[in-house]
Amino acid sequence: MSDGSSHPDSSLAGDLRRATGLNVAACYQCGKCSAGCPMAAEMPLKPHQMLRLAQLDLRDELLSDPSPWLCLTCETCTARCPNEVDPARLIDGLREIVFKSGSAVAPLRLRAFHKAFLRQIRRHGRVFEVGLIVDYKRRTGALFDDVLSAPAVFRRGKLALSPSNIEGRDEVRRIFEACGQAAARKEVHS
Repeated sequence: MSDGSSHPDSSLAGDLRRATGLNVAACYQCGKCSAGCPMAAEMPLKPHQMLRLAQLDLRDELLSDPSPWLCLTCETCTARCPNEVDPARLIDGLREIVFKSGSAVAPLRLRAFHKAFLRQIRRHGRVFEVGLIVDYKRRTGALFDDVLSAPAVFRRGKLALSPSNIEGRDEVRRIFEACGQAAARKEVHS
């Protein structure tokens, strides 16, 4: 009788274990993660439901759902989990699996935001809000959706007109590259 060690686990739970080092089977579906999630009302699948679909290996249903992309990664779910499952890390793992597989991806606006956000971090070591907004608007084609609110925001001094770079920008770039984000360089120009 084989212990299965010669056959890698090709289930979604196995992929999540490899991506995160965590065991999705440890979730016993108490729902505390979903009860505390500030985005649960906006998600078609709540955090505990995403974990359940992963346990059941319902890959297509889960990876085609926008819910993992709506997660704020605030880690409220992780703090509330009585079994220390770390739903936030598992949801991050789901996003990694989607990107690596090339399967269903986040809706355009969410992808655009993530790319614009990472571009600002890579360039400046922090978020330059005006750059983030312009990059996001350019990527989504929504250049003038809320342009009328801009004067009020600038009058209140809420946005700087020029970026402020951190001293260790080269270190930030090395972190991106070390994390397998060499593609970020391409995204900066996309």
